[in-house]
Amino acid sequence: MTRSEFEHIAAPLRQKVLRVGLDFFGNREDAEDSAQEAMAQLWRYCEHIDTNRNVEALAVRVAKNCCVSIYRKRKRRAVTISIDPLIQQPADPASSPHDELEAEDERRLLDNAITLLNPRERQLFEMRQKEGLSTEEIAVQTGIPKSSVAAMVSAARKKIFQEIRKQWNQ
Repeated sequence: MTRSEFEHIAAPLRQKVLRVGLDFFGNREDAEDSAQEAMAQLWRYCEHIDTNRNVEALAVRVAKNCCVSIYRKRKRRAVTISIDPLIQQPADPASSPHDELEAEDERRLLDNAITLLNPRERQLFEMRQKEGLSTEEIAVQTGIPKSSVAAMVSAARKKIFQEIRKQWNQ
């Protein structure tokens, strides 16, 4: 397919990939981002697209892949916030003021998210993160079955990450 052929079908294709993004994300802003990325990828490779094949199906597939990629990047970004700021470590003398501000923001986000946990979740989460206890050690100390401790700590982490993600998107 030539670039001029692609330009003739780009507007209807964009509507299709935008619809995929809206269905995936449920909001216009993220849908626009994914549609933009999908159209850019299609443009880069348009000369390799076989016009005898279903170009709309290819565009939908590319759009779905873009949506998943954007989602995964955001998820990775949320997970990369370390829980370690709970353990107050001395500041690195080589760190820049910008790094210190980012670390402080992360601590604030984390502290705000932790306050939303119920007391039992907070206790187990802090035993795991602050004190570095294993699931088995927490189970022995609290009398809660090991499988329940693991599930509750996991649920607490998930709540914290969701709250941090929500605060970032505000």
